[in-house]
Amino acid sequence: MLRRVLLATAATLAILPGTALAKDYAGTALNIIPSGQPGGVPVPPGADQQALMYDGLTPLFNQVTAPDLTKYFKSEALGAPGSPGPTRVEKTPRKGLTIVRDAFDVPHITGKTRDDVIWGAGWVLEEDRALLLAQGRYPARMAALDAPGIDAFSLVTGLKTVKVTKQADRIINREQTRALRRQGKEGRALLHDIDVYVKGINARLRFEKSKQKPFTRVDIYAVNALAGQIFGQGGGDEVRRSELLSGLQKRLGAAKGRQVWNDLTEHDDRDAPVSINRRYPYEQDFRGSSGNAVIDNGSTTNGKAIALSAKVRRYASNFLMVGGSRSTNGHPLFVAGPQIGYFYPGLTLEMDLKGPGIEARGAAMPGGPGDILIGRGPDFAWSLTSAGSDTNDQFVETLCGGSKVKYRYKGKCRKMGRVDAGTVSGVGRVVYRTTVHGPVQGYAKVNGKRVAISFARSSHGRDILWQIMFRRLSDGKVSGVKSFYNAAATSPFTFNVGYADDKNIAMYSAGRLPLRDKRVDPRLPTKGTGQYEWKGFLKPNEHPHVANPASGTLTNWNNKPAPGFGSSDSEWTYGSIQRVQLLNAGLATQQKHDLASVTSAMNAAATEDLRVDGSVFDGLLGVLNSPGPAPSARDQQMIKLLSDWRSQGGSRLDRDLDGKMDAGGAPAIMDALYPKVADAVLSPVLGPQLGQLTTLEGASNSPRSGFTGGRINFVDKDLRQLVGQTFKSPFKTRFCGGGDLATCRASLWAAVDAAGNELAAAQGSEDPNAWTSDANAERIKFAPGLLQTTIRYTNRPSGIQQVISFTGHRPKRK
Repeated sequence: MLRRVLLATAATLAILPGTALAKDYAGTALNIIPSGQPGGVPVPPGADQQALMYDGLTPLFNQVTAPDLTKYFKSEALGAPGSPGPTRVEKTPRKGLTIVRDAFDVPHITGKTRDDVIWGAGWVLEEDRALLLAQGRYPARMAALDAPGIDAFSLVTGLKTVKVTKQADRIINREQTRALRRQGKEGRALLHDIDVYVKGINARLRFEKSKQKPFTRVDIYAVNALAGQIFGQGGGDEVRRSELLSGLQKRLGAAKGRQVWNDLTEHDDRDAPVSINRRYPYEQDFRGSSGNAVIDNGSTTNGKAIALSAKVRRYASNFLMVGGSRSTNGHPLFVAGPQIGYFYPGLTLEMDLKGPGIEARGAAMPGGPGDILIGRGPDFAWSLTSAGSDTNDQFVETLCGGSKVKYRYKGKCRKMGRVDAGTVSGVGRVVYRTTVHGPVQGYAKVNGKRVAISFARSSHGRDILWQIMFRRLSDGKVSGVKSFYNAAATSPFTFNVGYADDKNIAMYSAGRLPLRDKRVDPRLPTKGTGQYEWKGFLKPNEHPHVANPASGTLTNWNNKPAPGFGSSDSEWTYGSIQRVQLLNAGLATQQKHDLASVTSAMNAAATEDLRVDGSVFDGLLGVLNSPGPAPSARDQQMIKLLSDWRSQGGSRLDRDLDGKMDAGGAPAIMDALYPKVADAVLSPVLGPQLGQLTTLEGASNSPRSGFTGGRINFVDKDLRQLVGQTFKSPFKTRFCGGGDLATCRASLWAAVDAAGNELAAAQGSEDPNAWTSDANAERIKFAPGLLQTTIRYTNRPSGIQQVISFTGHRPKRK
């Protein structure tokens, strides 16, 4: 057996080009991509191989051991030699390029020149993601254009046909190519990479005898814009949220309405969990709101387009990093990855790249020209979580006279531009107007007068610059914390970037963040008259960043990056409770960690229910347990079942796969109860505006939302404040029962009773002990349904998850 392995390894080495294999400084390097490497139709046998491994880890909860890591993750070592066999060499028409596929079909791409590697990455992308590319290339253009009312990603997953115009392609090509050229030598080098990458894609198209049009730079630009639209933006929802303010002020009066709204916005809640303890002030020094307009409640037209700019984002990635001072091996530990949903073909694919000036392995994305999106180099690893910082604004344009297409800017009337983007099946022709700020999303009224709403995105026309960061990471130009910060600072999209090498753990919160006029409240729409334009962008050193914190740990689960860092207008969830607390609690269970224990902390949090395992349950119990008996024995038993579930870890696991959660009826009780509790807490003050808030923040914090949103931060702080807990940023408004404990208690018990009635009717029994919770309803399916395999519910990274520790580092250059 050993002889066969050695011979296979020698044979593989013999066919590799003359590029020397660099040293791999990882003591352990593992990963998993549940969507797998294949992406063709019909789905090939074994396409679910990694999905089943990924699923195998879930029932271990917080009891992951070292052998489990190599059982449920696969190797992420650099280079084809030593990869799991059998391996096979793939033929390509390019000399100097070798592609070796391992047992997981992962391509190890080695080239004599850098161009060989990049061309090979394009070839592999088309080979492994042809279906995704064909479906996504044209919808992605709508993201690059910020076409109003179009959720480009939904067009991809909905298999919609999109036909774009020459005008659309000209706009995208002009803006993005100009942005690259303005970056000087580095931008021109990236443009060269794009051209080589496109040649590799098109060579594969010819090999497949495809009838598709050849790929161009615009396809690459657009796919990057699509990724940014889904994961890399924040803000741009000021209109709807100002409508809520308008409604509150009309009903409660100007002062009281503003007070309630201020509490809800959570712009800088000092009780919010943060990843970095140092204060980084951003959007803290605005003085008044003379530069803002408040939209009359209910006055918007084309409301879908106005709302969509904030609703299409998906935030669910995490990282856990432990420094050497708290690790058993004396080196940092890194467990991290992006949660981008579950799809077949996968939105990411794995590549191992090796050639002159390039050495990296990990998850690549369509549109990454020979770069790794999230992965590792010889002696460091990196990952991303969406930050949602305030990159976008909605401007209120003053219309000239009775015109809908002329607006006033800097004292003059201007005619709006017009873009014909193309046609979308089921939607029709996509034609929209533009102002100096961006596309016109719709119209509304301010004090009864009609205005236009335009959308400004700080990364518009610069989407492709996102790849500069990954180019530096993949090229090995990052050699330590300082060069990591410099690379992360180039991103126009807003992400928290995590980094680890053999001595350091670090984080940088990136994005092209506008500096707004001090007369502009960033939570409200900005007047578009020209007096209140952006004043530049936040300097790199003013972004939240840290290396080797005193705590010895760094975690992020899309939570607030640092104190004082103002939340975007669309992010009203940075309050007193956030799911990152589940990760922190897992790491707090022991002082010293290994990779298995860090993975345990991640894996346990992935199935825990924040509503029972978080502080919101303390507030709920505090109110319900105030003097007086429960209204009924059934109601009391429901709360006891929830308390027992909490003491057992609050997990929604189905370990024995009988279709029912191990916790019995408790998860079903929480699912039925929580929305009713949230309504009961907030309705006394919000009244008819409760529906508006629910539309903005969601009805239920649950597995469906990844335990985000759902108004949980408002419920948490209000209930705990009511039972006497003090906060750094207390609410000025008392919501539940208008601040009266007895009234609040009665409303919450009424919510418990209503949830019990609902469950008794659904489950055919009045006895809560007989109730069950349906685990099959939460099983994860791979959209859009081509891969039939399903896996247990878990809320862990899906684009890739890395488990890595480095024990050495490249020698410093003299």
